Amino acid sequence: MSTTALYNDQGGAEAAVEAGQESTPTSSGSGAAFGLFSTDFKKNEDLKEMLESNKESLKLEAMKRVVGLIAKGKNASELFPAVVKNVANKNIELKKLVYVYLVRYAEEQQDLALLSISTFQRALKDPNQFIRASALRVLSSIRVPIIVPIMMLAIKEAAADLSPYVRKTSAHAIQKLYSLDPDQKEHLIEVIEKLLKDKSTLVAGSVVMSFEEVCPDRIDLIHKNYRKLCNLLVDVEEWGQVVIISMLTRYARTQFVSPWKEGSTFDENNEKAFYDSDSVEKEEETEAKPYIMDPDHRLLLRNTKPLLQSRNTAVVMSVAQLYWHLAPKHEVTIVTKSLVRLLRSHREVQYIVLQNIATMSIQRKGMFEPYMKSFYVRSTDATHIKTLKLEILTNLANEANISTILREFQTYVKSQDKAFAAATIQAIGRCATDISEVTDTCLNGLVLLLSNRDETVVAESVVVIKKLLQTQPTQHCEIIKHMAKLFDNISVPMARASILWLMGEYCERVPKIAPDVLRKMAKTFTVEEDIVKLQIVNLAAKLYLTNSKQTKLLTQYILNLGKYDQNYDIRDRTRFIRQLIVPSEKGGALNKYARRILLAPKPAPVLQSAFKDRDRYQLGTLSHSLNIKATGYQELSDWPAVAPDQSVRNVEVIEPVKEWAPLVGKAKKSKSADKFYSDNEDEKEEKGSVSSGNEESSSSSSSSSSSSSSSEESGSESEEESSESEKTSTDSGKSSSGSEGSSSESESGQKKKKKKTKKLPQKKSKPAAAHSESDENGNGPVANASSSSAESSSGSETESEDDSDSDSPTVQKKKSDVKSKPKVEGKSKKEVSLLDLDDFSPAATTNAPKSAVLSSSLLSDLEGLSLSNVSPDIQVTTPSFGPVTTYELLHHMTGKGLSAKYHFPRQPCLYQPSMVAVQVVLTNSSDHSLEEIHIGDRNPASLNIHCFNTIERLEPEASVTVSMGVDFSDSTQAANFQLCTKEDQFSVSIQPAVGELFMPSTMTEEDFCKEQGKLLGMNETSETITMATANTSSQAISKHVLSAANVGVVSSSQNNVHRFAGRTVSSGALVLVSLEMKESSCALLTINTEKSVMASMLLRDLKQALAQA
Repeated sequence: MSTTALYNDQGGAEAAVEAGQESTPTSSGSGAAFGLFSTDFKKNEDLKEMLESNKESLKLEAMKRVVGLIAKGKNASELFPAVVKNVANKNIELKKLVYVYLVRYAEEQQDLALLSISTFQRALKDPNQFIRASALRVLSSIRVPIIVPIMMLAIKEAAADLSPYVRKTSAHAIQKLYSLDPDQKEHLIEVIEKLLKDKSTLVAGSVVMSFEEVCPDRIDLIHKNYRKLCNLLVDVEEWGQVVIISMLTRYARTQFVSPWKEGSTFDENNEKAFYDSDSVEKEEETEAKPYIMDPDHRLLLRNTKPLLQSRNTAVVMSVAQLYWHLAPKHEVTIVTKSLVRLLRSHREVQYIVLQNIATMSIQRKGMFEPYMKSFYVRSTDATHIKTLKLEILTNLANEANISTILREFQTYVKSQDKAFAAATIQAIGRCATDISEVTDTCLNGLVLLLSNRDETVVAESVVVIKKLLQTQPTQHCEIIKHMAKLFDNISVPMARASILWLMGEYCERVPKIAPDVLRKMAKTFTVEEDIVKLQIVNLAAKLYLTNSKQTKLLTQYILNLGKYDQNYDIRDRTRFIRQLIVPSEKGGALNKYARRILLAPKPAPVLQSAFKDRDRYQLGTLSHSLNIKATGYQELSDWPAVAPDQSVRNVEVIEPVKEWAPLVGKAKKSKSADKFYSDNEDEKEEKGSVSSGNEESSSSSSSSSSSSSSSEESGSESEEESSESEKTSTDSGKSSSGSEGSSSESESGQKKKKKKTKKLPQKKSKPAAAHSESDENGNGPVANASSSSAESSSGSETESEDDSDSDSPTVQKKKSDVKSKPKVEGKSKKEVSLLDLDDFSPAATTNAPKSAVLSSSLLSDLEGLSLSNVSPDIQVTTPSFGPVTTYELLHHMTGKGLSAKYHFPRQPCLYQPSMVAVQVVLTNSSDHSLEEIHIGDRNPASLNIHCFNTIERLEPEASVTVSMGVDFSDSTQAANFQLCTKEDQFSVSIQPAVGELFMPSTMTEEDFCKEQGKLLGMNETSETITMATANTSSQAISKHVLSAANVGVVSSSQNNVHRFAGRTVSSGALVLVSLEMKESSCALLTINTEKSVMASMLLRDLKQALAQA
């Protein structure tokens, strides 16, 4: 209570603290009057007391005020000891604020921060992702070399965290650690390499930033991730987009050939060149050698183009510079409109954009000419903006628009802004030199300006006229005479010096006026500025050489004045001129050359843009803005003469995809796939790329066309399948052989696909495959779902064998089935690129024939498919666990008659491979119909849910099954959302068991052991468990493990060891489960995976399942 009272009694304390004043609670009036000036040693005392109190609410309030102080730029470092005491507080809100404070002051108060380092280490294991991330952020802010190993370990752990937010923070910490200890570079590169493979858009920008800081020269790390980064670009946060675009610009300049080659015909618009080319076209290409853009180059340009619509000006600027440096010249113009749009922004943005436009407009006037009016100067513009607009208008000037531009300039000359008026006169001078047709007009206009009242305008006019007259002096004696008459009225030194230089240079053309001007100057020599004095001496020397009769005495007088001048430059110049023009007995060697030295014809000055040479810097960089090389600037390399091998960007995820479903038939591959990757690849590699292209094209089409009705059917049919499981499980031999042909879709999905495919025309198949393949390294989770190196290598080995060699006994048996139905196979051969069954990642896979379950109707559907391309060690089966657990989502009492139940069908999600499929059964238990049943707000808002389509009407006692997809991001945290009807909203949540977050994976025993060897140490979780005696048979073990987790069985050569493999749905991380039987009912259960949190939870679930009788 006392603390609260103190806080309330002080009244203005909070306001005073926030205003940075030192408030002194004083009792007397006089004291109060001088409160502002007295020294208060109890500053922030109330905050300290609040932080040390026992009440959470007071501490929270104090921390809010402290963070408020920091936000206003006030110094709150003296509160560090009081704040750091609360670092271990259990209140999450308070802990977050404490971490915000510590990040700000940890570097200043290192000793105190080090005391609580154990707390930060504990917090790195906190279940709350924000606390884990904040702890890492604070840890990396303590810049003490002694804790480098701790930071390194924390970064490595965070890089493998389930939460993308924590992984993003680890990417930020990499840069801090590198600046603290550059010796850690090699270890950090390993972490960067791992994070670059991350599929989360949250992480992408941050890890590329770390890459740019730590190892920008390691281009090899980008190869495999190039296509993924291109495809993720649209979804990355804005500042991440800027960094990635900048990096990809540099990357592209090293990997692709120039699209600007002179004399090469550009064949990019020919669709066939990109998609499809047959032998006839190839012959033509060898003759004409048109430039054909690398598909990866085109992928980058195509995926950055939509970002020109971004609301973030930096993103638009980045895309503009990318197009400027990488796009064919005829395509660069698409950035024009977006850049002009940015000119509506505030002046800081305008300044940078105008600088870049000024550089662009020098090389390509045509780009911005249609938007010339956007560069007209407004009265409200700042001077630096006006000057840049003037620069651009001058760059855009040509014979067609010069009259319009000069009319604008006439107005600008009258501006009250003197600096701008002077810049306008220089611009008029540039127009006069660039466009010969208007030279006379400009000169006449400038001469009129000589009678202007403003001497700045007059002075600038004189300087510009001087430069113009040098280009054609013979015709302009009148102008020189006119300037001589105005000489007395001009007081700006530069202007006076320019007129004197003109008089001296062309003194033979104005023989009467020049000596008179010299006479006047001799009178005022002593009071002139230094620059004018130098020109007077020059004028005297030139007149002495051309008209010595009239000017000999004047010259001697001026030389004597100069001899005793205070400025040593003038004294030196005078001595030099005297020796040069006045012959003496001692040294007259130079005298005979005096005329050639002083009156030599001088080249006319070239009036050019200040932005002429700025294009040597990359647009949009600080170096370009300052026109000097800034620290950390990385130059763009020149285009390579020959493109490096483009196969380095091919990601070897092609073979493992075959685990899930076979290629249909042995149809001939389309050339488009070959075209898309590289012209030099072998046919064997091409086969793989075709299959992956087909797989993605159909996945994208089916995901977009799936409606609620189709998903309802697939849901109900999968339930039928599960109910039939007991009948079919007895026929184990048949199901295991048939299971190889099973697809990862539900029955209805396949039937519909077959119908659709037959209707589609044959022609469309090739472009469809190639187009979708451009997204191949979008690394949709399909591609990355199984990218373990062991699988890739084994897949590629088998793929390079002949079809006949790779047939296993099972496959041969399948072939005999195929022969009995030749018509079906004929169909599938024709339509190979549209009829895919490997659309999605698998639902489940297993090699255990006894437990495999397959609906008989599905078997008959798949019997006609050839499996000749499937390698013998990879088998694909449907989910091997039948019964489904149903959970309650909404009780009919709570839902006012609407009840909802859900279960996990363990089928791949149609909408997005990283989502877990959930089937919801909605039942109307009320006596009236319910309308507009749909999903409302999610919590958190970032939760990725694919909602079912709105159910317009649900009659009483009726029920409907709908499918949803939820991206749990490999976490068992509940997905909270609102289930809404027309009148009501009900908060519901789906809580997944850890076993539902996997999808089955199949591999050989050898591959299993190899992968297990890579996942040791922190990636291994094991425990000796006691099993129920009834569960010791291999069939019972498989049954219980598969009931707890959606994994696949791996065949084992040892009877006492059972192995299972799977991958996490969201990130595709490998999960290996092995159970080694010991004496009696004991067994060693081991789980190997990078996801250590999931491993411990899975271990708990499996232990419980196997212990049940």
